[in-house]
Amino acid sequence: MFLLMCLLLIPLGACGSKEKETTKVRVAEVTRSLFYTPQYVAIEKGFFKDEGLTIDLKTTAGGDKTMTALLTNGADIALVGSETSIYVAQGSDDPVINFAQLTQTDGTFLVSREKIDNFNWDMLKDSTFLGQRKGGMPQMAGEFVLKKHNIDPQKDLNLIQNIDFANISTAFASGTGDFVQLFEPTASVFEKEGKGYIVASFGTESGHLPYTVYMAKKSYLKDDKETVEKFTRALKKAQDWVQESDAAEIAKVIQPYFEDTNLDTMETVITRYKEQGSFATDPILDEEEWNNLQDIMDEAGELPSRISHDELVNTDFAEKVSK
Repeated sequence: MFLLMCLLLIPLGACGSKEKETTKVRVAEVTRSLFYTPQYVAIEKGFFKDEGLTIDLKTTAGGDKTMTALLTNGADIALVGSETSIYVAQGSDDPVINFAQLTQTDGTFLVSREKIDNFNWDMLKDSTFLGQRKGGMPQMAGEFVLKKHNIDPQKDLNLIQNIDFANISTAFASGTGDFVQLFEPTASVFEKEGKGYIVASFGTESGHLPYTVYMAKKSYLKDDKETVEKFTRALKKAQDWVQESDAAEIAKVIQPYFEDTNLDTMETVITRYKEQGSFATDPILDEEEWNNLQDIMDEAGELPSRISHDELVNTDFAEKVSK
């Protein structure tokens, strides 16, 4: 009789079992990038699902749009540069808090139009340089590195910064500039096509900083503590898996997010980011990184005022899941 009842109830669900409830988390990412590889791994390997979370991922192109989505409750969590949390901190009664770090270096590369066997930074002097948008982290990190090598971006270069982010690579490919600051996979694609040559990494030169971080309103961290902890734990699992796996395997896992990029290029890019330590090995955003970020912003003249690590960073979740 019991067996008969189970058979009759199968269409409604397994007899005696209860479907696991899941919590939906709306995540706004600033762009779709191989730089964010551990995030896509966490989704594709089921690490979020294992924690009972369903990720609703949307690409909100640009830091301004991503932060707007978070502030207007269009997203629960934002993946964006930590500098944006500083820009919107003034006078807020529900500040945006950084709680889990994804990348820990700049993700751009210096690409030369001509192949250079023995590059040195002095070669940039008097050249035409296609830079990134003023006020954004790529531009600030880029200028920090140039000044580190005694190059004044305003005096020693013909600096071009008025080209839209989406059109910088096209402008360079069309003949504008001697050097350009590019993200992957464009930098590697250009090298393979002979359109440019990677000569240096801004990430290696600028040191560790909270380049891309998960953040949420302070109220969300308070009201949805369990969800945030589960989210951070899933991220840590993905970070560990990325560190332990080879680039070829990682590329295959996340290929659904990069259908227009071939596996060889993906493997090249992932290898490059792994070798230079761009992917954070844990979600903890420490005080030294936070201070380095503000030093770079200050050097670029973009820091409204210094804000303490304790004020805009919460490491409780990251430290708990990293033990």
